[in-house]
Amino acid sequence: MSLAPGTELPARIFGPITMTDIVAYQGASGDLNPMHYDDDLARSAGYPAAFSVGMLGAGYLAALCSEHLGEESVRRFRTRFRKVVQRGEVLTGTAVVTRLFEEEGEARAELTLALTNAHGDVVVDGDAEFVLTADGQAAL
Repeated sequence: MSLAPGTELPARIFGPITMTDIVAYQGASGDLNPMHYDDDLARSAGYPAAFSVGMLGAGYLAALCSEHLGEESVRRFRTRFRKVVQRGEVLTGTAVVTRLFEEEGEARAELTLALTNAHGDVVVDGDAEFVLTADGQAAL
């Protein structure tokens, strides 16, 4: 894949988010906060039900990028959690190349990332850098 500023990676749909998705991620990450699986506890804190782990959304964005640019090519990956995600939500991941540059002798692409819900609300955003081949291609 040839990249240039403004290039959009193909969007990817995630979900609907299930309790199984949430708990499986919790087990893999070690984040066992009961707010993510105990509806009664979440309700007692003012939420309508237990909600998704924020890092699950970050993982979705990482999957979107590494699918097209390769896991080995990641040089930086940052995310911010913007909104709680409830079970049943369907999310769309997007990534856009914002610049091409060279650092430490490597051709790199910087991307702006967003994970949005069905209402268009950004639930996770961020940015990342990936190594490219010398001719600006994805380094798969």
